[in-house]
Amino acid sequence: MTTKSTAKSPTAFPGQADALAQAPSPAAPPALGHSMKPRQLTMMGLGSAIGAGLFLGSGAGIQAAGPAVLVSYLVAGTLIILVMWALGEMAAANPSSGAFSVFAEKAMGRTAGATVGWLWWLQLVVVIAAEALGAAALLFTVWPAVPVWALSLIFMALFTAVNLAGVKNFGEFEFWFAVLKVVAILLFLAVGAALLLGWLPDVPSPGLSNFTSDFAPAGLGGIATALFVVIFAFGGTEIVSVAAAETENPERSVGQAIRTVVWRILVFYIGSVFVIAAVLPATSDALKSPFAGVLDAARIPGAGAAITLVAVVALLSALNANLYGASRMVYSLSERGEAPRFLSKLSKARVPVVAVSVSVAFGFLAAVLELLFPDQILPALFQLVGSTCLVVWGSALVSQLILRRRADRDGTPLPLRMKGFPGLTVFGLVLLALIFAVGFSSPDSSKQLFSTLALVAGIAAACWIGARIAGSRQPR
Repeated sequence: MTTKSTAKSPTAFPGQADALAQAPSPAAPPALGHSMKPRQLTMMGLGSAIGAGLFLGSGAGIQAAGPAVLVSYLVAGTLIILVMWALGEMAAANPSSGAFSVFAEKAMGRTAGATVGWLWWLQLVVVIAAEALGAAALLFTVWPAVPVWALSLIFMALFTAVNLAGVKNFGEFEFWFAVLKVVAILLFLAVGAALLLGWLPDVPSPGLSNFTSDFAPAGLGGIATALFVVIFAFGGTEIVSVAAAETENPERSVGQAIRTVVWRILVFYIGSVFVIAAVLPATSDALKSPFAGVLDAARIPGAGAAITLVAVVALLSALNANLYGASRMVYSLSERGEAPRFLSKLSKARVPVVAVSVSVAFGFLAAVLELLFPDQILPALFQLVGSTCLVVWGSALVSQLILRRRADRDGTPLPLRMKGFPGLTVFGLVLLALIFAVGFSSPDSSKQLFSTLALVAGIAAACWIGARIAGSRQPR
């Protein structure tokens, strides 16, 4: 992406400026704060993406595809780079807590925008519950003094308080959480490299036999199955475009954050998965906790327990970031009349307090259901929302294609422009279509895709009907 010098205020896409000029100018209502710093925005992008998907999901991906899971990561990584570039262009021009939901509304209409917003919110509230339960389950293996369901409730209460404290405090908390994860992953990569190169005393190197003996034990079907595990792992990266609305300088911050987040995530994910796939066979029971399994194979005393605690921190950091993202999305929907108005109520700290509470409520419910129906609730929820990332990413690419063409046609300057337009945007859409095609060819992933498409259709119908009802109640 390239930057251009622009005016200090965000650049509106064509049509928006005229509407604003004609609108009356009453006293401005209270708005979200703008105190998040660029370093906090960058680390939030890392914090939301480096969570359960890496520390737990990477093992599931290797079990499905073997070392060929790296192909899945490269495909998904390429797609997320293109999506983040597209989101960066739009977020710099129109920083909004609704981000891709707002962009979809501008490009494709009100129903499309509301559908994308509610779909992403639903995905995040499920992920919040999963991360709370996942962190609790991991901590229980090290400290079995408190049951999993109780730990989950404690975690969600704690991070609800953090999110209500104000965006500046939240951003600082998330920054240091993410720093700890990054340091732990770098240490893990160093130990993994030493193990593979035979530099550890009295520990034989496993070499690359897992890659040379059976690179793709389950063939294309295994790669397709793993692809959806990987895509879910990358989900959440788009939160950078949501948080841009609360930064000090959105036009500058979002470009910097996106460039940094994308390459770091790829290095951390692909590097970590390469080490795990090389050390642990696809049939290994240690893939249930892959990072601990690698460190146990390196025979480092206490390292397995230590990395388990780091994984707990990673999941809680992702929970923290995703609760932020979910609350801001439903706040934006409320502001645009697509959700009840009380959800846009702000506290004195300029935090959408009701939106935070509603977003975390499902997590509390999931913890109770986990107590009543162990190991049954979350798998069913993941089946429903597991591929919603693909729909959100597709909407972002289509929106950018439409809005960029509109801006270029009308001569509207943009502070951040995606390189290679429209070729790279179209390539992203083609890649997305191929992922859907591969997914429908696999029995496991096809069930997930059909469930997601049914969910999208249901949300779209509800949004359309809701808009019609609201419109009929307006005075004529």
